[in-house]
Amino acid sequence: MNYNKYVRYWLLSGCILLFFQIFIGGVTRITGSGLSITKWEIITGTLPPFSEEAWQHEFGLYKETPQYSKINQGMTLSKFKFIYFWEYFHRLWARLMGFVFIFPFIFFILKKWIDKWMITQLCFVIFWAMMAAVFGWIMVASGLVDRPWVNAYKLSLHLGIALMTLSFLVWGTYRGFGLNKLSVNQSKLHRLAFWFLLALILQIFFGAIVSGMRAALYYPSWPDLNGSYIPEVLLLGESWNIENLVDYDKDAFMPALIHVLHRNWGYFVYAFGMYLAFKVFRYPLRRIFYVFNIGLIIALNLQVLLGILTLVFSKATIPLFYGIMHQAVAIFILCIALFNLYAFKLRVKPEGEFSSNRRE
Repeated sequence: MNYNKYVRYWLLSGCILLFFQIFIGGVTRITGSGLSITKWEIITGTLPPFSEEAWQHEFGLYKETPQYSKINQGMTLSKFKFIYFWEYFHRLWARLMGFVFIFPFIFFILKKWIDKWMITQLCFVIFWAMMAAVFGWIMVASGLVDRPWVNAYKLSLHLGIALMTLSFLVWGTYRGFGLNKLSVNQSKLHRLAFWFLLALILQIFFGAIVSGMRAALYYPSWPDLNGSYIPEVLLLGESWNIENLVDYDKDAFMPALIHVLHRNWGYFVYAFGMYLAFKVFRYPLRRIFYVFNIGLIIALNLQVLLGILTLVFSKATIPLFYGIMHQAVAIFILCIALFNLYAFKLRVKPEGEFSSNRRE
């Protein structure tokens, strides 16, 4: 089906809105703002406090949280308003996305401007968006009882669901812009794209845990981890227990382990991505294939640089700019990885279709 320009631009706007929702969520996480709003009010929570009395009430609720008593004791009202703003903005943006998405979606269905495939695809987007909202609150609730931060594992799950939502929407957007008509049958590149996407997903998951545990503050150095490549705590047999996995903020074991995993798997993902991109250049394809994979090469190198800068500048606090840009570039790499998977189909024609044109 050929989708008209209104459907295409609507899909693209949805991707942009969702990207910024994840971006704002990253700012919320790094600034420690996620626990500033202690209630989940879908309707009444649309409006922020306006009066001084209302602000004092919200501040009073925040003072009952472990984050205030253990970390932000003595915080002023003005500083509270700063962290409240980011959490409120994050939730408000989610509501905005709901309005921008749902009403045009219904309209396009009634006008028959989208087919069954697109309707199904976008229903998945709606489902995962709802799951992201639910797990977002579960994540926030995890920091209102004992820990002064949200649980790192639940935060990673929340981010993972948000990226799942984005992936379904990006996949639908590629089809909306007719990229399915440009895709080529090349099973080898398809397999490489598939495995690169899986490797990337695992790396993003490791990165989310690093962020949730604020692990950069434990080892703010590169390429070593405070003078060694394998922290001593990982070499102690007694450190490998369930308690250290669950109560990760009471021991250096999990921050050390997730650092080793994220850094070393990151090197592999970088090399794999570079290999895939240069492999694409060996085939005579449309320009769009080269543009995306040039973008992949640039993004991979930028991502490594941002990761290093985030680490070395993590002194007492995580550097907001480097940390949030590190996440943003990861999203762009994910979108490019999805493009490669979308663009290269499994072979349905005789093998060797490209062999005569291949650049050796």
